[in-house]
Amino acid sequence: MSTLTAATEAAPAAPARPAYRVTGRRVLASEWAKLWSLRSTWITLGLGLLFLVAFGLIAASRYKSGLGSGHMDRDFARSTALSLSLFGTNFAQLALGVLGVLVTAGEYSTGMIRSTLAAVPRRLPVLWSKAAVLGLVALVIGTIGVFVAFQFGSRIVAGTPAGMDLSHAGVLRSLLGAGLYLGLVGVIGTALGSLLRSVAGGISVLVAALMLIPGLVTLLPSSWQDDISPCLPSNAGESMFALTHDATSLSPGSGLLVLLGWTALALSGAAYRLLRSDV
Repeated sequence: MSTLTAATEAAPAAPARPAYRVTGRRVLASEWAKLWSLRSTWITLGLGLLFLVAFGLIAASRYKSGLGSGHMDRDFARSTALSLSLFGTNFAQLALGVLGVLVTAGEYSTGMIRSTLAAVPRRLPVLWSKAAVLGLVALVIGTIGVFVAFQFGSRIVAGTPAGMDLSHAGVLRSLLGAGLYLGLVGVIGTALGSLLRSVAGGISVLVAALMLIPGLVTLLPSSWQDDISPCLPSNAGESMFALTHDATSLSPGSGLLVLLGWTALALSGAAYRLLRSDV
């Protein structure tokens, strides 16, 4: 008995498991890994990139084929290589915004949010990390897409009245503005998914904010339209990448500030609900 006791006392103690702290970098790394583990991420990002490039090239090809036919719409005839190349932005914004909704609301629908918040009990770092990761990915994909669309679209319409290249004034700013706009749309989608905690609800509100409400505003009296329309998220974003502006639209800087305000509002609502309500 004494020999067994002595052997037990002599056995080395098992090493203590190191204590891991929850840091912002680790939460970001976790959200990054979760994002790329979803099949919907690859599908929606692929669709967003496809919409940007394909619709831009289709618009440029249609412009060139219809040039001089006499049957081209007057507004379309005044297009530039830039506006033609950015034709797919309205479609890509839906794909990237929907991905933002799926990233947050999808965790609530599957119940995985409980595990996430158990690992990060302070909660808000989860929201900030999801928004930062999705916004960065949407920004990169959007910027790549608009530059690729412009490079090929400008070659298609070269030698026509719409022809221009990167050296033209305002083109580079417009392309970067379009990429930034798509990145912020992704962040807004993330905030809506966290705020509403429903994939269907988040997508519905996103589509309404970006497409339906601007159409309904056109039914208002002209004096109201001039005050309301430029401040809507989609119109403010469009002013960020428009090559020219008039009295009824915002400047690129003002459009960016307005869109940042909408983004901050959506994130604030999501943060408030995350802190105040149970999972």
